[in-house]
Amino acid sequence: MGYNTPTPIQSLAIPAIMNGDDLIACAQTGTGKTASYLLPVLDNICKTHNHHTTALVLAPTRELAQQIDQQVEGLAYFSGVSSQAVFGGGDGMAYEQQRRGIQNNVNILIATPGRLIAHLTSGVLKLNHITHLVLDEADRMLDMGFHDDIMRIVGYLPKKRQTLLFSATMPQRIRKLANAILHNPQQINIAISQPAAGIDQQIYRLHDQQKTPLLKHILKQGYQSAIVFASRKEIVKSLYKELKAAHVNTAAFHSDLEQKEREEILLRFKNRQLPVIIGTDALSRGIDVEGIDLVVNYDVPPDPEDYVHRIGRTARAATTGTAITFVNNRDLRRLKTIEQLIERPINEKELPEDIKGIAPVKEDRPERSGGDHKKGGRRNDRRYGKKKHTRPAGGDNKSA
Repeated sequence: MGYNTPTPIQSLAIPAIMNGDDLIACAQTGTGKTASYLLPVLDNICKTHNHHTTALVLAPTRELAQQIDQQVEGLAYFSGVSSQAVFGGGDGMAYEQQRRGIQNNVNILIATPGRLIAHLTSGVLKLNHITHLVLDEADRMLDMGFHDDIMRIVGYLPKKRQTLLFSATMPQRIRKLANAILHNPQQINIAISQPAAGIDQQIYRLHDQQKTPLLKHILKQGYQSAIVFASRKEIVKSLYKELKAAHVNTAAFHSDLEQKEREEILLRFKNRQLPVIIGTDALSRGIDVEGIDLVVNYDVPPDPEDYVHRIGRTARAATTGTAITFVNNRDLRRLKTIEQLIERPINEKELPEDIKGIAPVKEDRPERSGGDHKKGGRRNDRRYGKKKHTRPAGGDNKSA
């Protein structure tokens, strides 16, 4: 599997888990957190020779559940430990395959909350032998409205168990959940909301009509594996058509696709048969593919945490990568919020000459920002579209 030196989260989490402690860990994706809980769980299963389902991993999406299951298969290849991913969205055959795996008492069950409850209420699944409960990307599960489902699932579990909660962020609601289901946990924080050091972060200031030509220009620079993020699926679909017309080998990943189509796209991307994939933020946490050397933000995400998750697809496992963000006048306040979160300015690149010559259809208006601006800092920075004597406008930029 290529493990030589443990990552920081592995160095801290594995001893705590092997000691039997409950754990609440805050770490970004791409830091080795999945192996940090799978390795000690697998070690326990191999030592106890238990033939029941003793480990339950909850994940927010079917893509993440499948990726965790694949990692179990890789780590446990010679151990005889069995696993089953349980998720919705498949056909009748997929449901039947999941049901058989459950009835065969696989050692590790990886599930999305909704589908797991369906199996629990049908009477097929019993969880009375669970010794390890893992919540992976707990913040994402709460974002998706799974709080009540999680609490309902916990009600089926033995009270005496080890519970491990992993989250990329640590808002108050995560702490409330931890207080409800964990007992005297150890706490680990690994560089909260900080992108990996190996990511070369760049921005381009431009108007909307320059975005797609610049994207085409960037994709010709010899990158081997790239993800392009956009905030809405309508933009994803439009970009897909434009890139296909430009003979770019790409695919669009969005919620309108059937489950089999989404799985096929991810498999082709992982196997390097597809060099470019375009998707919304649903892709930013659900994809775990090594070797991605470019991430392009076609627009600035409204939530700065989403920026961290997007660019976290590259430079995984101590590698390097490039993250490029397109910034128009409407995105300036979002950019400033991101730079405040990551505690550093992002390097601004100059547009290629042929892109500079593309005229806007109409001038983009600067995004309205709320609050008063204090003296000092970056008030006069050209990037933020502010001159020394102009007055900042008021408003809010929160969007779904």
